[in-house]
Parts: sequence; structure tokens; C-alpha cells
Amino acid sequence: MSTNRDELAFMDSTEENSQLSAEEIAAVLADTLEGTYQFGSERFDEETQDSAAYEREEKERQARRRNRLKEMRRRKKQQEWMRRLLIPCVVVLIICIILIGKGIGSLIKQQQKSKVSYNLALEFSVAGCYADSDIADNIKNTISRLCAQNVQPLGGKSVLPPLTATADAKTALLNSEVVSKNGVFIDVEAGRIMGQRDAQTRISPASMTKILTILVAAEHITDAEDRFEITRDITDYSYTNKCSSMGFEIGERVTVRDLFYGTVLPSGADAALGLAVYVAGSQENFVALMNQKLEELGLSDSSHFTNCVGLYDENHYSTVYDMAVILKAACDNSFCREVLSAHTYTSSATEQHPEGIITSNWFLRKIEDKDTHGEVLCAKTGYVLQSENCAASLSVGKDGKEYICVTAHSSGAWQCIYDHVTLCQQFLP
Repeated sequence: MSTNRDELAFMDSTEENSQLSAEEIAAVLADTLEGTYQFGSERFDEETQDSAAYEREEKERQARRRNRLKEMRRRKKQQEWMRRLLIPCVVVLIICIILIGKGIGSLIKQQQKSKVSYNLALEFSVAGCYADSDIADNIKNTISRLCAQNVQPLGGKSVLPPLTATADAKTALLNSEVVSKNGVFIDVEAGRIMGQRDAQTRISPASMTKILTILVAAEHITDAEDRFEITRDITDYSYTNKCSSMGFEIGERVTVRDLFYGTVLPSGADAALGLAVYVAGSQENFVALMNQKLEELGLSDSSHFTNCVGLYDENHYSTVYDMAVILKAACDNSFCREVLSAHTYTSSATEQHPEGIITSNWFLRKIEDKDTHGEVLCAKTGYVLQSENCAASLSVGKDGKEYICVTAHSSGAWQCIYDHVTLCQQFLP
């Protein structure tokens, strides 16, 4: 009877779990038969067994069957969840791979198609005209110029308007301690001349000319690491005119960056002329660009240059006010500002100078420990007999504002520095 009860219990259990597989049902039957065999043996000796022990063993067998069924259900659910999740995930992954592959292929085809269409348009027909027609040539030249305009020069393209500053009732005369015969001190932000002395009188700008040289060069150059070979004509020009020099040698291949720093820090004529030839092919062509820039800055009526170095010439002239405008334009170019603010520089290694050439901006180095009521950031000096010692500098006061000071006709290099210090102390808080 007990066996029948077990079988009925098992049948009830299997009815409740009809979702079990054939293998799971076989395992439960095997366990039940084992219990039946053991029960038969126990019945054979039931007269000698304790009834309480029998009941206890019966409960243990039922507990094992329940645990076995529970474990089977858990495994079955686990397998079902694996089937439900794994198959959709694999399908989604395959679809994603296919879509990505198609997208990449479509993009590549589109780029190739655009490139081919562009080449065909240029080679065979432009705006309905054959490539060998005059109209097509004009269109292609226009496209080339537009592409060239999109190439960013060194320091980028400044969109700031030229500096304009005017005197007012508060504009003062320069301090009597200032030796320079010409001078101007400008509040850049306010566009106001704070102090002046013959600021609009024509002078020879000397090597302050090189401020415009590097500005024009920067606006026509895109690669500062390109190489340029120093020629005999360049070194002879510097030697014949007794100009200061960076020290480059004939045949030396220097970087364009070296030419910029060599133009400003040691005021090297060899470096300045190198920039002119690199940009325009000759100094004459480059000077034309310089005068064109003067016109853009609104200075063509009071300034005119005949060389890129600063040599004296009757037709090479400017004013201290104009030089202030030129310095501001150069400092608005980030690359030129970097060059004008450098205290020292070592040129790139070449065969002639394996360790480079070390040079410095002596004006900045000598004024940096003076009390200027702020800090002098950028500067360029100059000297010719006709304008004596001159200098242009840009400072930042303790108020955080920018100021420009330009002087000419000072009695010496040191006195030129002291004049700038005195003017900073006179006008800066």
C-alpha cells in the first residue's frame, strides 16, 4: 500500500510538472523504484524494526524526491532562459554587424563617388564647359584661390580692427626726464594717447621696421618648420650694409621659425632678408607686400618702407604713432606675439651649427628687473644714425590693461630703456 501511495504521489507530482522532460521523469522513477526495493526489504524484517525509524526513513525518501524535483525544475527554467536570451542576442549581434558593414561600405562608395565626380568636373567639364575652355580655367583658378584663403597662416587671421588712438584734454607731455625726442604712450583698450612728444613727426624707423617684416611674413606662411637655404646674396647684403646678423652661413638650411626669431631677437638682417625671399622671391616683391599692409592699417599717408631691414632711406619713413599701430597689429597675431615676447632662443641644429645659435632680446632682459608698474611683454629696438636709438614695447599694467610705448632719437641703448621705464612710471598706476 505504501508503494502504491508513493506511485500515486509521484503521478500527482508528474501531473503538476507535466513540463518535465523524459530524462527527468526517468530519473524520478528510478529513485522511486529504489525506494520500493528498499521498502520490500524492510517489510521482510518489519517485525524486528522500530516503526518510528521506518516513518523517519520514509520522510527522508519523500524529502529527497521533492529536492530532486525542485532541482529539475530549476535546471529546466535555467535552460529555457538561456534559450530565450542567447538566440535573440546572437540575432541582434549579427544584424548590427551587417548594418555596420553596409554603412561603412556606403560611406566609402560615397566618398569615392564624390572624388571621382570632382575630378571629372575639373578634368572634363566645369559649369557645363570643357576643361580646356577659358571659362573653365577661370573657374578652376577661382577655386584654387578660395582654397588658398582657407589655409590658416602662422598665428591665424586676425579679425581685430587696427589700433586707433587720439589725444584729449588729459593727454600729457612726456616727462622731462625722457631723453627721446619723439615718443608716444597709448592706452590700447581706451584708444587714448596718454602722453606724447612729436608723435606724428616723420622718423626713420630703423630696425623697428622688422616688426612689420615678421607680421607680413606670418600672414603669408603656413609652415614654420619648413627649411630655407641661406644664400651668398643674403650674407653679402648684411655684410655690405654693416647690419646686425643672426650669424647664419652660406648654404645653411635653417627653419622658417629660425628666420622669425633671428629677425627680432638679434635684429638679424640675414634672417629678415631670408623671410622676404622665402615669401616673395625677392626683397622688392616683399616690400610691396609691406606697403600694402601699411595701407590696410590706414598708415599709407604717413609711412612708407623701401626695405625689410630698416636701413636708412629718404623714402623709408614712419612715425612713433604709426609704429605703435604696427606693433599692436603684430601682437594681435599670436605667432608674432610669441616671437616678440621671447627673451632667449636657440636656433635649430644644422650642419654648420650642430648645437644651434643662442640669441636673446636684450631690451626685454635688461628691462625685466626695472620697476615699470607692470610688465613689459613684447619689444623691438632699432638704431640708425638718423633716428639714433629707438624702441617699441607693449606692457601690461598692474590694472591688467595693455599699453604701448614707442620712442625715437634717444642718446643711447641704455637711455632708450630708461625712457620706457620712466614713461611707464609716469602713466601707469
